[in-house]
Order: sequence, then C-alpha cells, then structure tokens
Amino acid sequence: MSPRFMFVSSETPVAQASLARLTARYGQTGLAEADVIVALGGDGLMLTTLHRNTGLPVYGMNRGTIGFLMNDYLEDDLPERVAGAELTMTNPLAMVAGGPDGSEHRALAINEVSLLRAGPQAAKLRISVNGRVRMEELVCDGALLCTPAGSTAYNYSAHGPILPMGSDVLALTAIAAFRPRRWRGAILPKSATVRFDVLEPQKRPVMADADSRGVDSVHWVEIRSEPAIEHRILFDAGHGLEERLTREQFV
Repeated sequence: MSPRFMFVSSETPVAQASLARLTARYGQTGLAEADVIVALGGDGLMLTTLHRNTGLPVYGMNRGTIGFLMNDYLEDDLPERVAGAELTMTNPLAMVAGGPDGSEHRALAINEVSLLRAGPQAAKLRISVNGRVRMEELVCDGALLCTPAGSTAYNYSAHGPILPMGSDVLALTAIAAFRPRRWRGAILPKSATVRFDVLEPQKRPVMADADSRGVDSVHWVEIRSEPAIEHRILFDAGHGLEERLTREQFV
C-alpha cells in the first residue's frame, strides 16, 4: 500500500509549481490521515515543517538552494523512494532566554541556538556548564550551541566541528572570538545544560536566535537538549544524514 502524502511547499514559484504537479499526480492528504509529509523547498522549509509537525516523518525534496536536509527533486517513483528511505531521528535544543524586564522566552532549535551582538561593540559572555562557570569572560561577536544535525550549518561557517549523528554530543562554538584569542570552542555531552550570561548588557547588547526565531535583547540564555521530542527526517537510501556529514568533511 502506498504511503499517504501531505505535501507542503515554500512560496517560491518553482516550489509552488512542483506542489501543483505532485498533488495532481499523487493526491493530497490532510495532516490527520497522512503517513509522510513531503516538503518542497529548502532547508528553511524543512526546519519549519519539523517544528510544526513532530509526529510524522518528513521527506524533503530540494526546491531551494543548498538543501542539505533535502533529497534530490524527482517526480517519478515517489512512493518507492519514500518506502525505501533511511530514517534519521534528532532531538532539538530547548532554549530559555531571559529578557531585561525579567521575562522568559522559550523556543526549540533543531540546528542551533546562537547569541549575537546587537550593537557596535563586541559581546561579553560568561559560560557555565551544568552550573559550573567554565569561562569567566568570552569577548566575541557571538557564540552558538549546535546539534549534530546543525553542525554543518552556521556552526561550520564559524569554524566549528562537524559532529557525527548519534555521537550524543553538542558543539559550543565562538563567533569571531577576540578574547581568549581564537578560542576553538568545546565539545560537550548531549546531557549538558549550557548557560550564557551577558556581561554589560546595556553597553554591549546581545540577541538570541533559535533556528531563526529571535529574541531582540537577552541578559542570559540556558540551553539543553530535549530528549522528549524527536524529529524524524527521511533520506534516500545511501544518502542519509550520516553519509552527508561525512561527505561534507572531504569536499
């Protein structure tokens, strides 16, 4: 029996045209009856789809640019491709960010949580892990904590390590570190709770971002992995996320 598809797409003309052709060919199923969500777009659409739907597996086809989390776009044999796809499970990061007025903002991030300077001067951050201060002061443009799934995204651009799937670790990476000079970051166990305290927040304001959902001004941020939530991503056989992460290191 063929899986029942729910198709979603980005707003670009190419993605919308693909949506029309695929729904005409394979039908469109509502969320409650669907077996698989097929996302047509780029990595941004994939992240949005995963955040909105934690129960169903998502099979992406690239109608965007890079499409690291997407499969190649092919209209033929979609039921067979999905049936033979490899399943990758990933847990998001849970962020709690404290605002200057004492408010708390919560968000989940599949790729990374990042702190970024929001003014002309470098940020000053104090870093604690599991309640213990590990770095009294990091002067930088920002810092991020990422999952293995997100380690090839912003983290990699900031010269952080690529993490194998299933390694149960997180990468803490500085963005343009000034002091300590060229600090290379840290690899932490997945069970760790990481806290950033913003030093001199009025003079050196900092914003926080969880997969492009931002908080304009924060005084502190706590991040931990959320094992109670699992996101399910489908990749064509032989082209799973583990293979993509490995291949990315030999480009």
